[in-house]
Amino acid sequence: MNSRERVRLALTCRRPDRIPLALAFWEESFPQTVPDTPGDYFGLDVRFVQFKAPAEQNDFLGYLRGLPKDVHVGNLAQLQTYHEWDYHPELTAHGPLSAIQTADELARYVFPDLTHPDRYRGLDEQVQTHHERGLAVAGAPPHLGGELFESGYRLRGFLNFMADLRLRKPLAHYLLDQLTALLVHNALILTRAGIDILLLDDDIAMSTGPIIGPHTWREFFKPRLADVIRLARQVNPDLLIFYHSDGDFTAVLPDLIEVGVNVINPIQPDCMDALDIKRRFGDRLALWGTVGSAGLWDRGAPADIRAEVKTRIETLGPAGLLLCPAYDLDFAPFENIVAFVEAVREYGDCRAV
Repeated sequence: MNSRERVRLALTCRRPDRIPLALAFWEESFPQTVPDTPGDYFGLDVRFVQFKAPAEQNDFLGYLRGLPKDVHVGNLAQLQTYHEWDYHPELTAHGPLSAIQTADELARYVFPDLTHPDRYRGLDEQVQTHHERGLAVAGAPPHLGGELFESGYRLRGFLNFMADLRLRKPLAHYLLDQLTALLVHNALILTRAGIDILLLDDDIAMSTGPIIGPHTWREFFKPRLADVIRLARQVNPDLLIFYHSDGDFTAVLPDLIEVGVNVINPIQPDCMDALDIKRRFGDRLALWGTVGSAGLWDRGAPADIRAEVKTRIETLGPAGLLLCPAYDLDFAPFENIVAFVEAVREYGDCRAV
């Protein structure tokens, strides 16, 4: 069984030959030096494709130099997107559209061109190359840190956007309609390129529950998410739909299943009860993640990581599980990453279960 077959079985809640693994839900990058790419070095089951970042390198370098020293520079492609939207993560109270008060004003705003052919030229060849190697391919549309909710509050400023959802609903709907149109266009480009998994990403929750009430999420975001999935599946009925949110978004899991989501991520163990989710939804919803708190990854020992992996496989496997760290690995010791991969290989053989 190759990786592509293995991942499809796992994400459709069936039993593969072994538990598949990944290290994130995007192209992994680490400060440590490893031969080749991390995916090849660790033998991961998923590869990721994405649109090319904007080309204005000189402006972007100036943007990076202007960030405060305490702002952690993560994925450069994501930061290039921030630059393209004139979004500054150090200014959380304001966004490039924070001064706008009505939908008519917003209608005069020109959104960045995320859909120029230069941004996705060669995408189908990348997918085909990975498929020829027997690998599953996941693709994420370009966005401002999250397709709808996060993009909305980053453009408007968090407090402004919260007020929009309650007091300026026409403005909120208009903004989200524009973001959804961009998302649909780019999701279809990825789907037509042949990806196996469409990655949808919106941090709608904090550690104690949703940031906005489930009723508000259902009014503004659920129908738009449903449209994106429906239209993508018109191109490929077998497309797998992945949904990421940090924090505890248990309250909307039935809604995600209803609109066609196959797999959720990261199921942070200090926020969500993976075993309860498995018991309630395990025949309809696969789990991608589940392994470790941020503290465990950054300060734990390799033996702790191995024990965590073993527990997750014993309690959540063998069907419907793709193991992955539940937190970013920016500061994790390299030996902890190695311990994770080795433990999944050692304990994840489903033929021995």
